[in-house]
Amino acid sequence: MAQAELVAERAKTSPKEQDFLPLKGIDHIEFYVGNAKQSAYYYRSAFGFKLTGYAGLETGLRDRASYVLEQGKVRLILTTPLTQDHPINAMLNKHGDGVSVIAIEVDDVERSFRETTKRGAIGVQEPREVTDENGTYRTASIRTYGDTLHTFVDRKNYQGFAPGYRMITKDDPIARPTGLAAVDHIVGNVGWNEMDTWVKWYEEVMGFHLFVSFDDKDISTEYSALMSKVVASGSEKIKFPINEPANGKKKSQIEEYIEWYNGPGAQHIAIATGNIIESVTKLTEQGVEFLKVPSSYYQDLESRVGRINEPVDELAKLGILVDRDDDGYMLQIFTKPVEDRPTLFFEIIQRRGGRSFGKGNFKALFEAIEREQQLRGNL
Repeated sequence: MAQAELVAERAKTSPKEQDFLPLKGIDHIEFYVGNAKQSAYYYRSAFGFKLTGYAGLETGLRDRASYVLEQGKVRLILTTPLTQDHPINAMLNKHGDGVSVIAIEVDDVERSFRETTKRGAIGVQEPREVTDENGTYRTASIRTYGDTLHTFVDRKNYQGFAPGYRMITKDDPIARPTGLAAVDHIVGNVGWNEMDTWVKWYEEVMGFHLFVSFDDKDISTEYSALMSKVVASGSEKIKFPINEPANGKKKSQIEEYIEWYNGPGAQHIAIATGNIIESVTKLTEQGVEFLKVPSSYYQDLESRVGRINEPVDELAKLGILVDRDDDGYMLQIFTKPVEDRPTLFFEIIQRRGGRSFGKGNFKALFEAIEREQQLRGNL
């Protein structure tokens, strides 16, 4: 469906129907990891996140340790279990390090939980309110694809991150900021023939709408293919692409992810920047590894995508891709997996009006991913 048709279709939906679950944005993304202290060092030194909070033995938390990392409007929480019988251990054994909670800020946690569970969501944590010297903090959680949770957070009457956390305000000597500004979207990988099920779930349970879709003709190479649909909240502040495998000669990146993650999960986090050349240059200097496309991609680039503000030779040097839609253009680049298992990775993206997800880059990107799969023996 064309973008104009999608806009017209959404216009048929009344504001009341669209707003039964008002969402303010991504509050934080929580990773379960084997060693949060060492993982925090990596995200600080390589990606430039600043350590802003901590919870653990020193703050009275006896079963786990968590580190709060922030850059721009992006907030990551890295959590490690401290006891042998903690349930996070089972998650780590199954999945390895990865995203477990995608938290969403709301004004009314109880209403958010009530509206989603009555529409079919499985509740994991009923609305909970904690009050301390910093105010009142409210949360509730529901389950989405695989073992991933959505936690609703109301922090409007709370100073700091959350109860039990010690805030860290001093300068971080390790963090070297890279210009990362905000979460653009978070991609979920699901199994064969499950994409439409989860798209329907987001539409019916959370009031999202279909933003754009891609089939195996859009996202394919000689060897592999996948299907993808992007769902967005009513305000379009939150966008979740949902991917599933499609038939191909060899194993797709989605199949590889599901095999090594042992089920559906968050495949990658796209983070927006205001200057992708500066950000990727700093990230590269600090040790982040990116996928590379052949130099031939940049031949006649502007004849394919139109005039752009960025020097093509600098984009080619860094491996940054460009795509254009009716609203403008966007620039993007993808890291290699940031875990030993070939699962989670990041996308760095800059939008110059463009609202697309890089359809024109799919073939070059997927061929680059396949080269990495081949090196891992997973193609």
